Amino acid sequence: MKWIVITQPQAFEHEAEYIAKLLSYGVDYIHLRKPDMAVGEFESLLQSIPESLHPRLTLHDHFSLAESYRVGGLHLNSRQSTLPDSFHGRVSRSCHSLEEVVRWRDGVEYLFLSPIFDSISKRGYSSAFTPSQMQEASAKGLIDKKVIALGGVRLENIPSLRQLGFGGVAQLGDIWQRIDDESYLREIRQAL
Repeated sequence: MKWIVITQPQAFEHEAEYIAKLLSYGVDYIHLRKPDMAVGEFESLLQSIPESLHPRLTLHDHFSLAESYRVGGLHLNSRQSTLPDSFHGRVSRSCHSLEEVVRWRDGVEYLFLSPIFDSISKRGYSSAFTPSQMQEASAKGLIDKKVIALGGVRLENIPSLRQLGFGGVAQLGDIWQRIDDESYLREIRQAL
């Protein structure tokens, strides 16, 4: 299973160092999601991340920086729904329904489906799917290696996501709350 981490929307001290740390623990991709960050500040963050790690970064914002910083991926969503013509890397997309998974699966490497569980980072953002809906979607092949579970993902629910056939997990709330717990980071990598 893929392990993807999405950054917190606000910048914070030593963020680039934490991004490098997560990648060293086996995170496959870091999604840089900074919807309110100015392009200059976003570029400063990219510059502070070692260039050797840029192929494992995916931008949610400021797609114009992708080529000059040689980032590996771009993520399509409601704010950024069009790829630059010159981009030939990894493409991912956000989905909030099974119908969107069907609609958008072609032409992307993977899709986020959310929220699978109650969100940790967004108060009041509850799971959009019942366990029986997830089972049915899995049985129909809608959940497969191309679909990444997002929303409330914790270590303890990784086994059930694997059983449903998800291709990986994306974390935001839980991982940043436990970023200094190195044993937890190792446990997640092992669980995946």
